[in-house]
Amino acid sequence: MAAPIEAVVATPREGKFNKNAARRVRVAGKIPAVVYGAAQDAVAVTVDPRVITKILHSESGHNTIFDLNVEGAAVVKAMIVDWQHEPIKGKLLHIDLKRIAMDKMMRVSVPIQLIGTAIGVKNQGGILDHVLREVEVECLPSDIPSHLDVDVSGLELHGAIHVSDLPHSGSIKFLGDENATVAHVTAVKEEAPAEVIAAAPSEPEVAKKGKTDTEAAPAADAKGGKK
Repeated sequence: MAAPIEAVVATPREGKFNKNAARRVRVAGKIPAVVYGAAQDAVAVTVDPRVITKILHSESGHNTIFDLNVEGAAVVKAMIVDWQHEPIKGKLLHIDLKRIAMDKMMRVSVPIQLIGTAIGVKNQGGILDHVLREVEVECLPSDIPSHLDVDVSGLELHGAIHVSDLPHSGSIKFLGDENATVAHVTAVKEEAPAEVIAAAPSEPEVAKKGKTDTEAAPAADAKGGKK
């Protein structure tokens, strides 16, 4: 389960919600956000970007469930469901917060981490390819794993691990194709020796179809002459 974290305090926003208003919020050291979900009205708020950054950089990341304290409203459980960064400096610009009902199933994407060194890499000269880096699951909010660890140490050359092989308790359900490949060990492609490539006969030039610029010019002039 995602690790607990400090509560997020949010202040309701008033007035206009345009770019200039959002810029003033950021100048004041906060970022604009919206809170929605749990069959309640959406509320525009401001939050401390340092707390949000701490959550996003935690082990459970955006799957972290935390207490959301909107001034003037009851404390609720919430998650970060969307966020925007400034493209160059990476500063947070805006986030979406969703109220969470702890007794209802929800769908989230969970990161997959590979641990160990595959036999196929260690002893057989293969390459480990991590194909699927996260998997969508359905579970209660309290059962959301921060990540799934997959031991690949027993994976041989041409061997593969699929979604159906992922470790999990009966409290979560994998969604999508359970035959999807998570990771596999492939053989290293051998490059042809340089002397073989040099000795290979070059292909004859093939005349290009269509007219050259010179050939096309008279036709263009002819068209231009028509009125």
